[in-house]
Amino acid sequence: MINRLSVVTIWVKDQNEALRFYTEKLGFDIRADVTNGDFRWLTVGLQHQPDLEIQLSALTASHALSQEEADHLLKLVETGKMGVGPWKTDDCQQTYETLKAKGVEFLQPPTDRPYGIIEAVFKDNSGNIMVLAQDKRKRA
Repeated sequence: MINRLSVVTIWVKDQNEALRFYTEKLGFDIRADVTNGDFRWLTVGLQHQPDLEIQLSALTASHALSQEEADHLLKLVETGKMGVGPWKTDDCQQTYETLKAKGVEFLQPPTDRPYGIIEAVFKDNSGNIMVLAQDKRKRA
């Protein structure tokens, strides 16, 4: 039986720039950085969530993508059609202010939503859209 998700892929324009963004601005840890020929397996993760990794996958032709596929995905990323989230936080306003001070580009400040969260929307340096969310619902 499948029992949990272990890796999520985020397509990025430049792995080195993405690595700096996710580690220096968002505070992720490097989990793996392994090169095999032209392929680089690069993952980051959150310290308190050790069994989940984020693969920062290059948008270049490789064993996984043709040049046409890479170009198509790049257009989707750059126009904000790709992304991951929501990223959970205990204090959306404080996290928003901290990330904004680090230069993270926000498309929407913290906004109270009727479905039980406060959310802010930002994008990474490749153009992926991310949602930062604070859960307001009471937990049982």
